[in-house]
Amino acid sequence: MCEAAVDLLGGQAQAGITIAHRERQVESIGATAELVRRGDELQAELGEGPCLDAAWDQEQVVVDDLAREARWPRWGPRMVQDFGVKSMLCTQLFTNEKQLGALNIYSTEPVAFDEEAQEVARLLAVHAAMAIAQAQQVEGLRFANDRRTTIGKALGIVMVTYDLDDAKAFDVLRRLSSHENRKLFDLAQDIINGRQAAPRPPQQ
Repeated sequence: MCEAAVDLLGGQAQAGITIAHRERQVESIGATAELVRRGDELQAELGEGPCLDAAWDQEQVVVDDLAREARWPRWGPRMVQDFGVKSMLCTQLFTNEKQLGALNIYSTEPVAFDEEAQEVARLLAVHAAMAIAQAQQVEGLRFANDRRTTIGKALGIVMVTYDLDDAKAFDVLRRLSSHENRKLFDLAQDIINGRQAAPRPPQQ
């Protein structure tokens, strides 16, 4: 999922997943670059940062220019100075009684994550949450909100209709969203409600 985020969002993006435990312990898994791992670790060390906010408090945190950001006065300047990080996109994966998670995407470019990128991150978060839940056999997992559940259902419809794996089905939805200039969530609602047929994958 982290590699998929890098491939789909392009630019100077790097990604990782934070697993945050209620005891304030934080794990960084699947990081695609050292700056991601170090950024996550530094947030745990300082007790502040967008990944922690996304894991514990907010469904999604967007940072357009970390150098001008005042929410994390100790963590932000360190990331700018040491790693040249300028933008962040952190999306909550799931929550249960004992642990939470976030998909964190770092970029060395300012204003790197527009609304489409935010929707892509939400969809990736569905897959990452399900994969982690299955791997860890997490019980009582709750997705952050119904929005991602809706996108996940539409993805399932495309997978079943055309016998695709999740990666190919995701690409079909993403392409149609971009082609029609529509948000993934709106497209997903129409597919689930029968207002739009499941998009056909491109011919090879």
